[in-house]
Formats: sequence, structure tokens, C-alpha cells
Amino acid sequence: MTIKITKNIAGYEVVKPEEDEAARKAAREEKESRSKAKIIHMTEKVMRPEGMEALEGSTYKIKTPLDDHAMYVTINDIILNPGTVHAQRRPFEIFINSKNMDHFQWIVALTRLMSAVFRKGGDVTFLAEELQAVFDPKGGYFKPGGKFMPSIIAEIGDVIAHHMQKIGLMAKEELSEQQQLILDQKRAEAEATEEKKTLAESAGEDSEYPASATLCHKCRTRAVVVMDNCATCLSCGYSKCG
Repeated sequence: MTIKITKNIAGYEVVKPEEDEAARKAAREEKESRSKAKIIHMTEKVMRPEGMEALEGSTYKIKTPLDDHAMYVTINDIILNPGTVHAQRRPFEIFINSKNMDHFQWIVALTRLMSAVFRKGGDVTFLAEELQAVFDPKGGYFKPGGKFMPSIIAEIGDVIAHHMQKIGLMAKEELSEQQQLILDQKRAEAEATEEKKTLAESAGEDSEYPASATLCHKCRTRAVVVMDNCATCLSCGYSKCG
């Protein structure tokens, strides 16, 4: 029998008859086990587990300077394929509660749509990205710590992104040890050489970064300082000098 080889040969070995038979048997058993495995994926047909009226979830508090009342965002998760190597935690539903009745209509609409998207399955991380890109025409606000939020919807998206990172659906961008060391050093130098000003107080927020820091266009945190004639963000490490 002629076999056409379409790739470069990187190595070879002689297989003994008994080893060849054992390899074929192992491959056959693996193929059978894979065909018998029933992996459940998130779809609209996936319902709450029988006998379980409660789902695991987390509740997050959103308090903005634009409203006297806080919002509470609750995201409940469902575990697919529990007890197997294919176990996965996925968002199943979301609820948003607030005493402010001005937001009632759009909150109900938003939570129903997001819950439907969660149950639809597939990649749902786009929800967080789309919500974070929503801007309020009246202007945004700064969270404690100096991070800018362009709207209340964007902060809800930020909460969803944080939750998805916590359950492993989204990867969290983390700085390397060397980058973090450089940022800590530059932050210490900036705090030692610059005096506190009233910039953070005028925004009504307490910032962990120098008062003269400006807004970073990448992470939307007021953490950009000029060090060595180069604007550098002390939060995410973005620098105009590369």
C-alpha cells in the first residue's frame, strides 16, 4: 500500500508488532471513551439542576456620585459537567436592584436581555466589552482610586468583566514582576517629588496616585505622570515612549 507523505519527516522509529497492536488497542479504547462522553454545553435548553432551587453567585455594589442610592448587581452561575474534567462555571442569570425607580424600565430590560444571552451559550464576554464602551452624554465620573467610568452602564459592564475574570471566562491582564517593579519605583519617585494638589479633591474622589496625575486613555485611570520626560501610567503601564 502506498502512503503519500505531505509533511517533512522529523523523525522515525521501528514499531514492533506487539507494540503496534497495543497502540492500536489504546487508540481504539480512547476513541470509544470519547464517543461515549456526553459533554453539556450552555444552550437555551439547559435548565436549573433538578432539586436545586439555589444557584451560586455573587453580588456587587455600585455607588456612583450621580445617584443617592446604590445599585446591587447579582450574577448567578451554573456549573456544567460537574465532577468531570469538562466542568465549567458559566453565568446563568443577572439581577440589578436599586431604590431609584427612575432606572426601573431600562434595568428590567437590560437584565432580561443579558440573562437571555447568558443562557444562549457561546462566547458571552462581548457583553462586558460592549457595555464598557457606553458613554453618558452628560459626562462620566471617577470611582474611588481614580478610575474613570464613562457611564453607569459602563460600570455594570466593568462588574460583569470582573465576575467573568473571577470564574475563568475572561483572562485578566496582569503586569509582569519587572513591569510592576518599575511602576512602583516611578510611583514612589512621583510621590516624593510632587506636592499634593486639589485635583483629586475637585473630583470628589480619594486617589491612590499623585494628585497631579492625568487620565490614561487606555485604562481610564487618573494615573499618568511624567517621568524622565515620558508620560507613563502608574496603573496599567502604558507609555507614549513605548
